[in-house]
Amino acid sequence: MSDTAQIYIVDDDAAVLDSLSMLLEASGYTVATFSCGKEFLKACTPETFGCLILDVDMPSMDGPAIQEELNRRGLNLPIIFLTGHGTIPLTVRTLKAGALDFLTKPVAGAVLLERVSEAMGRCTRQFEQKQASLSVTARLATLTAREREVMKLAVEGYTSKEIAQRLAISYRTVEIHRAHLMQKSGASNMLELARILAHETQH
Repeated sequence: MSDTAQIYIVDDDAAVLDSLSMLLEASGYTVATFSCGKEFLKACTPETFGCLILDVDMPSMDGPAIQEELNRRGLNLPIIFLTGHGTIPLTVRTLKAGALDFLTKPVAGAVLLERVSEAMGRCTRQFEQKQASLSVTARLATLTAREREVMKLAVEGYTSKEIAQRLAISYRTVEIHRAHLMQKSGASNMLELARILAHETQH
């Protein structure tokens, strides 16, 4: 499946697939359609990103089951459920599981386009955050063992003089290592570096 942001539609009604595709493509979106959930899931990869418009009642695998499988895989696609048979408990369940919205068929084109625009915005932000995280990880991977030692002590609040004493190296060497840390991590100060490390630890 393409790693370019696009709209994925999963619905067992061919007429719905055609009408939604025409509406979205006319608005400039790239659309991929699937008549069953298993077909869609088979095409998914960790790089898949975009917005998913998902039917609820389908044979073999229903919408909520597809949502559950995506969550299990860690694929955070913004999901818009679209169904002719919605219930309040089902709506609550899917929204709690992370769905962006739960719309009832037939849905007004303007309403769907508004929700899709919001979903694609969320998708783009998630992608940018992921890329930024990968970039930070790559930069931190270039640190030497000694630079990591200095970094650990520096973010814990030790001064360069104290770090020099603890590591049995010169003050000047510590300052050089600290300069390298700033350059390689992209941080402008130790507080920002501490935040970067905290973010990395969480991920």
